[in-house]
Amino acid sequence: MSSPAESVRSAFRKYLILPKLIRLSRAAPKDRAVAWDRYWEGIARTGSRSEVLWDSGTDHEVLGYHEVLKRHFDPGLPVVDVGCGHGGFSRALAAFYPRVLGVDVSGHAVARAREEAAGIHNVSYLERDMTQPGAGAGLREPGDANVFIRGVLHVLDRADQAALMENMLELVGVRGTVFLAETNFQGNPVEYVSHLGASLRNIPAPLELAIRKLPMPGRFGPEELARAVPADRWSVLEDGSATIETNPMTDALGDSLVPGYFAVLRKRQ
Repeated sequence: MSSPAESVRSAFRKYLILPKLIRLSRAAPKDRAVAWDRYWEGIARTGSRSEVLWDSGTDHEVLGYHEVLKRHFDPGLPVVDVGCGHGGFSRALAAFYPRVLGVDVSGHAVARAREEAAGIHNVSYLERDMTQPGAGAGLREPGDANVFIRGVLHVLDRADQAALMENMLELVGVRGTVFLAETNFQGNPVEYVSHLGASLRNIPAPLELAIRKLPMPGRFGPEELARAVPADRWSVLEDGSATIETNPMTDALGDSLVPGYFAVLRKRQ
């Protein structure tokens, strides 16, 4: 067992990485849409040995949500995967629902998703910023849709979170349901990157790429949900803890599992 003095020294050493993190993150574009598109433009590998931080390369996480989705999603409705990235979750969901539409703010992400979905006939992809006014229009025609959101709200500011959820009201209609799963790490940015294996000596490549190119993420749990989701417009059907899987980064000393939060929402009629 370490002594109190050793624990203090260990905690202090962790924060020696802070100047490096600030230096790495300076070049990240301030415009969110630009940042995400440049990020995906530079990605060469997904899946096994992925360059993408939150890409575990398996369907394990989405299959872990399957029982919750079965309880609440109407199986006859299509699914809109908001913030689909390279489309891994969209493709997994296509095994269970008649049609899946993946939507992402990055055109380069959408192009990669289309390429990786070749031969899967009930999946399609569209470039669209779902925080823009009216972005939900036309996505669910001719009927309602279920909505799947994984790892989007925690990277948005409060105004964009509210705007996204406003567009979800348009998407779900009368019969649709929203499922969301988000990172909810209870710690500051230094503690978060340390959890994922960053140290003064080494930052795993997928993590360093995200720090260099993307805005600093936050967390999204019950408190953030209460702010983003008006109680007079949405009902929370179920919520609880989740486990967000990241790139295993086997060369790191960190943990590829991040504490998360899920919620299931339905529009109040």
